[in-house]
Amino acid sequence: MDLDTTTAQPPDIVGAAAPAPNGGPVPTGDLQAQNVSAWFGNHKVLEGLNLHMRARHVTALIGPSGCGKSTFIRILNRMHELVPSASLSGLVMLDGNDIYGVTYRPTDTRRRIGMVFQKPNPFPAMTIYENVVAGLKFTRTHASSKDEVVEQSLLRAGLWNEVKDRLKTPGGALSGGQQQRLCIARSLAVRPEVLLMDEPCSALDPTSTRRIEETILELRKDVTVVIVTHNMQQAQRVSDYCAFFNVNEGEPGRIVETGTTQQIFEDPKDQRTADYVGGRFG
Repeated sequence: MDLDTTTAQPPDIVGAAAPAPNGGPVPTGDLQAQNVSAWFGNHKVLEGLNLHMRARHVTALIGPSGCGKSTFIRILNRMHELVPSASLSGLVMLDGNDIYGVTYRPTDTRRRIGMVFQKPNPFPAMTIYENVVAGLKFTRTHASSKDEVVEQSLLRAGLWNEVKDRLKTPGGALSGGQQQRLCIARSLAVRPEVLLMDEPCSALDPTSTRRIEETILELRKDVTVVIVTHNMQQAQRVSDYCAFFNVNEGEPGRIVETGTTQQIFEDPKDQRTADYVGGRFG
């Protein structure tokens, strides 16, 4: 993995945060991408991305397929580097610290910045209980009471009341929507500060989608959420901020515009944004 993280901070960070109140510390879970570009081999897929994902808010990444949203979200918790040909430049800052810095281990980063994928991926041979606590083992996170971790994680994921009497049954026996919430609970068990969600509802029915969205709105009270979605109504329902990604043929993906969700949908500054959220392309 060839990482160049020496790029200086650009003078204008899109969506840069205001200082913390009274000059205090930046809220936990504050995530910023600064001049991030990415490659697979010699193919450049992202160029010059600057985005601030505010602590304890929901940021939606929107844009047509193939513009690099999923690649970007994987960069945010160091999954991009798992691809042998992948490389990147720029900085990803969590609470003011570079997650690709020499003092940061990938496992530590992935504990603090969790990921929920498009397709639910519970461990099929494990029970519901074992699925939730699996992250503790993988990240070597100590818990004084695993039972309490399981209950609290499932409560936060909106699943506890549905499974509390069958925690020893296989996670793979749950419905698709329940499996996705189980995966959310598994991520929450290690108490991440940021949760990345890559189209978490794309394969779910409307009822399951609603429950996932309710979970997202509840989580943002104490977790920063970044969600990739192609559902414009979902972006409007759950997010506080939006970043519109786009790509021209033969060029890398870029961020065209960022802003509050209301501004992006009601008063976009770029015509390409207006055309996309208005359903005229994509």
